[in-house]
Amino acid sequence: MATIAFDPKQLAIDSIAGEAALDAVRLTPDWLRQRLAEQPDWQPEITQDFLSARAVPVRAAVLIPLVQRPQGLTILLTMRTDHLSSHAGQVSFPGGRSEPFDGSPVATALRETEEEVGLAREHIEVLGCLPDYLTGTGYQVTPVVGLVTPPFELRADPSEVAEIFEVPLAFLMDGLNHQRLSVELPGGRRSFYAMPYERFYIWGATAGMLRNLFHLLRA
Repeated sequence: MATIAFDPKQLAIDSIAGEAALDAVRLTPDWLRQRLAEQPDWQPEITQDFLSARAVPVRAAVLIPLVQRPQGLTILLTMRTDHLSSHAGQVSFPGGRSEPFDGSPVATALRETEEEVGLAREHIEVLGCLPDYLTGTGYQVTPVVGLVTPPFELRADPSEVAEIFEVPLAFLMDGLNHQRLSVELPGGRRSFYAMPYERFYIWGATAGMLRNLFHLLRA
């Protein structure tokens, strides 16, 4: 399994994506429902990050949980514990590998979200899915987009989740907050995105999926 042998926070920023922030109407539940239902003509910018060590990727799914707060939508994210075998200590969406009994990526995302952060599925309105994303650790991940309605209770699984936090969707859907970086690896030079927010460093697959959500909502 691939191991990331560098600290992305120590790398120089190559450039800033720089697109204008999405206007307020594109950051609403109604716009999200419309975009996911219609699937307008758009192309994902990123469908994989670092080269995978697996010949056949393992299927997985994550939930992109958009929480409906009075001040606007936020995205719920987790900080993974340091002892995990993949993506340890990184910011990620709740989710994990698919099991045969799941039946669909949506079922996987809802089950894993409930297991990892205690968010019950009755609080989640599934809107649709983004294109699959291949991670360097060998997972083919389906990002499932869902609206989350408060109030709800969260309960982090201490074996997987060190912290649960939220980031304003408006911050993440602003190209001025999208940093481009690159690193030389045995398989060649690889580029990736980072979206630092306060003390949280959002990068890699999570930032790549957010970048694709940005393009969908712009379309």
